[in-house]
Amino acid sequence: MLSPPPPSWRRATGLLPLLAALACTAASAQQPPGAERQRELIRMVRQDCGSCHGLQLTGGLGPALTREALADKPLESMASTIYGGRPGTPMAPWKAMLSEADALWIAQQLMAGFPEPQKDAR
Repeated sequence: MLSPPPPSWRRATGLLPLLAALACTAASAQQPPGAERQRELIRMVRQDCGSCHGLQLTGGLGPALTREALADKPLESMASTIYGGRPGTPMAPWKAMLSEADALWIAQQLMAGFPEPQKDAR
């Protein structure tokens, strides 16, 4: 005859639904931004980031953010810098204006060669 599982096992298995829900939440939090938000982010990078990193992102007060300049940089580190800034440097955190998913998307775009802003069709 099988004995019932120990209380610690029952507690652990009771956490499985919670852990599954947290995993789903974390995965959805990292969804790339939608098309409209992507356009906003492109404009923000070109204008706001460009004020320190150069309008063509080739450097200025801050370093160049070109694909070539970033080739050896870890993606997660770049996203973290965008989101949280760099203490002791002029690189301010952008977490008040960006989600972590936004910061990751920007880092991915910078690594790929940042897109040009789209012209308004007027």
